[in-house]
Amino acid sequence: MTNQQNKVEIMAPVGSFEALTAAINAGCDSVYFGLEQLNMRARSSVNFTTDDLLNICGQSQKHNVKTYLTINTVLYDHDIRLMKAIVDKALESGVSAVIASDHAVMGYCRQIGMPVHISTQANITNVETIEFYAAFADVMVLSRELSLKQVANITNEIHHKKINGPSGELVKIEVFAHGALCMAVSGKCYLSLHSHNASANRGACIQNCRHKYIVTDKEDGTELEIDNEYIMSAKDLCTIGFLDKVIDAGVQILKIEGRGRSADYVDTTVRCYREAIDAVQNGTYNQDKVAAWTKELSKVFNRGFWDGYYLGRTMGEWNDSYGSKATEKKIFIGSGIKYFKKAEVGEFRMDAGSLEVGDQIIVTGPTTGVIKTHVKELRVNEKKVEKVEKGDVFSAAISHQIRSSDKLYKLVEA
Repeated sequence: MTNQQNKVEIMAPVGSFEALTAAINAGCDSVYFGLEQLNMRARSSVNFTTDDLLNICGQSQKHNVKTYLTINTVLYDHDIRLMKAIVDKALESGVSAVIASDHAVMGYCRQIGMPVHISTQANITNVETIEFYAAFADVMVLSRELSLKQVANITNEIHHKKINGPSGELVKIEVFAHGALCMAVSGKCYLSLHSHNASANRGACIQNCRHKYIVTDKEDGTELEIDNEYIMSAKDLCTIGFLDKVIDAGVQILKIEGRGRSADYVDTTVRCYREAIDAVQNGTYNQDKVAAWTKELSKVFNRGFWDGYYLGRTMGEWNDSYGSKATEKKIFIGSGIKYFKKAEVGEFRMDAGSLEVGDQIIVTGPTTGVIKTHVKELRVNEKKVEKVEKGDVFSAAISHQIRSSDKLYKLVEA
């Protein structure tokens, strides 16, 4: 099934207003985010509150960007009141849809007329499950363990059987395109709960699967350190190298994982996938571009890349080291002071380290998003200098407005 002429939506992860602005500026079509504690990143990201909803929706709507609120944890009876209050506020604020896995959320959303998307936590793997959830949702996220052949079969059957959601339109299929993968099927993991009473299915995962372990022989006490691979820590998914095949499978929404990651991660991933989708659809997608996009993606947080299960693999690819394999890292060096719009010059204060002409910098802020540029000229007291250090107030040419709330980083090789 060829679906290349249809609109393919890029959904960006948002864990802060910096990331929200970065996602919008980078060209996303939609954003997803969590509120309070009823989402799968309750521990790892700086979650928004219900007081932020109007701001999030207003900023997004101004740029024709859809907003999706995640309420996809396991819910207990004492959570129901909070869940309903959050959904009520989401409807009032103009949220485009709620991403849900618990039937209580789906039922309440249908009751009050709040659109629903079915979360990957529901582990959708077949057409009959699609038909079941079609009573509640227009969009469904498929299980991450499916191959593209299986995905294509599902999208074909949706068209063949004319499976419509509540809107009367054909159900749309969403898949993860990039970012962290859990070792467990559709993220249904109990390791963190077993070891630390912190349930991953309640958004409290401590990610102890990412650690190194020693195996002990209970008979004689012999200990073996597993030093060749972090055997439960999967590499990050990256589909940029076969995005044409993903789109050909009938996928209409591509989801980037990473609500707990930084604004520059959001900026880079959205820009790369935006360019890649456009290239697929205008016929200019090629391996040289794939190599360039992969190089850019490798600069921001990642645990190494693999293609997931989309191409028919039966086993995962695991990390051989802890933490990020990003080829670049950012070092905090200063803060914004003000911007001179006519001259296109920003004034900054050096809070740490040093900065020289030729260095690459990133400026981030809630309203600014992410600005990445090279330093072409530095001035202190209106005099040109080659280097500034801690305590200096300096100016530098920058084509986008910066603000007093912005942070300044220097980019260096990792």
